[in-house]
Amino acid sequence: MIILNGQSLTLELLHQIARKNEKVSIAKESQELVLKASLFVEKVVEDGQAVYGINTGFGHLANVIIDKHQVKKLQENLLKSHACGVGQPLSIDIVRAMMALRVNALIKGYSGIRLCTIQKLIEMLNKDVTPVVFEKGSLGASGDLALLSHMSLPIIGLGEVFYKGQRMSTLEAFAKADIKPIEELYAKEGLSLINGTQAMSAIGGLVLYDSLKLLKYANLSLSMSMEALGGVIDAFDPRIQEVRGQKGQIKAAKEMRDNLKNSHHITHQNELRVQDAYSLRCAPQVHGAITDAMEHVLDIVEREMNAVTDNPILFEDKEQAISAGNFHGEPLALAFDYLGIAIAELAGISERRIERMVNPNLSNGLPPFLAKCSGLNSGFMIVQYTAASLVSENKVLAHPASVDSIPSSANQEDHVSMGSISARKAQSILENSRKVIAMELLTAAQAIDFREKAQLGDKTVKAYEYIRSIIPFIEHDEVMYPYLHQAEEMLVDEAFENHIFMKGDMHV
Repeated sequence: MIILNGQSLTLELLHQIARKNEKVSIAKESQELVLKASLFVEKVVEDGQAVYGINTGFGHLANVIIDKHQVKKLQENLLKSHACGVGQPLSIDIVRAMMALRVNALIKGYSGIRLCTIQKLIEMLNKDVTPVVFEKGSLGASGDLALLSHMSLPIIGLGEVFYKGQRMSTLEAFAKADIKPIEELYAKEGLSLINGTQAMSAIGGLVLYDSLKLLKYANLSLSMSMEALGGVIDAFDPRIQEVRGQKGQIKAAKEMRDNLKNSHHITHQNELRVQDAYSLRCAPQVHGAITDAMEHVLDIVEREMNAVTDNPILFEDKEQAISAGNFHGEPLALAFDYLGIAIAELAGISERRIERMVNPNLSNGLPPFLAKCSGLNSGFMIVQYTAASLVSENKVLAHPASVDSIPSSANQEDHVSMGSISARKAQSILENSRKVIAMELLTAAQAIDFREKAQLGDKTVKAYEYIRSIIPFIEHDEVMYPYLHQAEEMLVDEAFENHIFMKGDMHV
């Protein structure tokens, strides 16, 4: 059971809730904060003082005062009218992450929502009922309104859900799971549910989690390519990294040295050549910069995961409700654009190493395209083509979404972040890049088989052996795509991770 308190949620814990179906509960002290804030909302309604979102309209309609007898209907109408998502449904793990993140924000006691309403999200999480949330429709300011509306509709028995992986109406799933929808939303509850950054946080957060894992695999594929090409290890000397002082570079180089420890396939300066091309020699600098970028994004994401992103924000101890802009997704939009660029670079330098291994003019004695009988066989020629195609697609996707804005709500909301688009672009770049890293691992294994048998590094030997346990050496031309798909599946399979890395090495 993961106990949420609005302060200590980490990306690792979010991963466990989203993908491992860990049960969730709310800390007792957080429950008390929620109760106090909800009592304050009741007082505002009774007093009749105009407070945005409690007894007014929304956006451009903020100056329309709502009668206190209609504030509950106002909240229901909000969810219905704002559920305008389009495109494909988000994956179940992303929506579970959205739910957990929204709960974690609401329980800080600045929203005014009732505990029973929050508990309905918890009950759905714990009983494997996941709202159908469509991927497109958020501008990333005023929060992820459309996407969070779809997440919230089931609370009042509307919309669709996935129950145990099957898509169905909310009421059908609730009957199967023994859940009762709440009868009505109270003042501010609809707004509290949808006014936040939790859709972009969920999408981008899980992309970041997977990117940090992919970075380790990229360091591993680089290490195998070093062995395939007889790379010069001197460039990874710790003194080189320390005199520059970049933390990511120091960390990346150490990881590469650990991967290659005891390898007899690597060389030193002047044994075969004075120095390597940049895709090998500058790997600590490039992978290190990517490491720093990802860790910077992690810092921003984990702060946002424990943030209050409502509007208005209630300070019940002072009996104040302040309308402001914590729902604006700019911190995440910029971060996820940066993340997408970093992941794209990881694939870009990997593709250059694939090219070096298949190109006989660059491969230090390997046969053309790693084929035994080149000409009759094309070998890994088109593997590099496919990698190049994915890398070029990434270049288009890496264009930042956060530099765009479009006015909405009759120009009341005149600058928006496009943060959910930044997050989804990063997700596409990640998927492309994982394929490229998988191709580098597969290509390096093929290249190593053409070298004289010698001891591989402590971790690279484990990777090589695992690859060869599922994908054979390509003796003659074969239908290649099943092997490429298997190599990619390997990078999402925990068996590969557990075979190579110590327990906990991949945790965020």
